[in-house]
Amino acid sequence: MMRALLVILLLIATPVFAVQPDEILDDPALEARARVITADLRCVVCRNESVDDSNAEIARDIRLMVRERLVAGDSNAEAIQYMVDRYGEFILLNPRITGTNLLLWLAGPALLLTGLMVAVISLRRRRVPEEPLSEAEEARLAQLLDE
Repeated sequence: MMRALLVILLLIATPVFAVQPDEILDDPALEARARVITADLRCVVCRNESVDDSNAEIARDIRLMVRERLVAGDSNAEAIQYMVDRYGEFILLNPRITGTNLLLWLAGPALLLTGLMVAVISLRRRRVPEEPLSEAEEARLAQLLDE
């Protein structure tokens, strides 16, 4: 039982081991900034995992690039822009809401509203009350039901 618990705890803690000791900067302030930046960057291999949590080689390379940019004197925004210029908007875990991305952000709600409007219009058309049967039609219906 204890071994199973230990294995589960180690599997849960694997993202902690993503940043290797040889990557960590000597300056704690720069290291904290690097961690903030890499937590917002997507691993291009792992998809929805941050570079900070990923064990992939490309994630390590990205972490090292970010740290190099910070040591070179870049601000957080400049380091992030460098990564966007190199890998595109895809590298951002939370993409910016501008340009083409704005269209993508608005397309979902717009399609939902369009679908709701079509559904409401369709339901209203179905509610048109039908005229009652004439006496001749009722007689014919009764005759058919008796057969």
